Amino acid sequence: MSRLAVPKTYKLFIGGAFPRSESGRTYEVRAADGGFLANAAKASRKDARDAVVAARGAVAGWAGATAYNRGQVLYRIAELLEGRRAQFVAEIEEAEGLTRAQAGAQVDEAVDRWVWYAGWADKFAQAAGNANPVAGPYFNISVPEPTGVVAIVAPQDSSLVGFVSAVAPALVAGNAVVVVASERFPLSAISLAEVLATSDVPKGVVNVLTGSPAEIAPWLASHADVNALDLVGAGELDWVDLEIAAADTLKRVLRPEPGPDAAAPALDRIAAFTETKTVWHTKSLR
Repeated sequence: MSRLAVPKTYKLFIGGAFPRSESGRTYEVRAADGGFLANAAKASRKDARDAVVAARGAVAGWAGATAYNRGQVLYRIAELLEGRRAQFVAEIEEAEGLTRAQAGAQVDEAVDRWVWYAGWADKFAQAAGNANPVAGPYFNISVPEPTGVVAIVAPQDSSLVGFVSAVAPALVAGNAVVVVASERFPLSAISLAEVLATSDVPKGVVNVLTGSPAEIAPWLASHADVNALDLVGAGELDWVDLEIAAADTLKRVLRPEPGPDAAAPALDRIAAFTETKTVWHTKSLR
């Protein structure tokens, strides 16, 4: 007896839940051969605002966790991603028109990048901070702290590796993120959100919006409760206007990066969304 397939519904990921867009809008996601893959939610301004509220509520708890704990949470994400490897391989194979081996290599690279960043969680402060020489009976120590809420336009030509490469370094430092996924390849981003929802990541730390970056990014750039803007995937947008909008609220901005692997693993990507706090403390002369 034949049975009907149950098509998957791809929604947004906001505050640990999977809501539809408040506007009710969706758009068709097509395979590399033009065939229909799925309908994805088309996020609106209201969805972006809800995501920022969720991220703001999560910052204190995530930033206040120990670096060791954040590292363990990121390792757990890598484990879960590895466990669902077949699903991600199939999604990438269909969406990007790759061979199974090529798609598998992308998933493996995404897992490896999670692990790489997880390993830096309890080491980054030592690499980025330092004890400063001063003239006087004082200790003077500089340490990195998270910026806060980071809005990210993920790379648009990559379904999974680019997304991971943009999100992971912001999380390492203790930031909460609102990510606009690839408009053309959004399915792996939402599948990864399912991984996050079943991992130890606190709700609101990662929020995923699908739809048009050209529509959503300006609202995030001008939002007063967003502390920083990563435009790594905004190269085809009018990103200068986004940078100008961000300047009105004194956001830190990371500009689009050229090249096929603009978001390659690097300590600079962690440092991009940290602030340096310098602490003075007297020391005994006895």
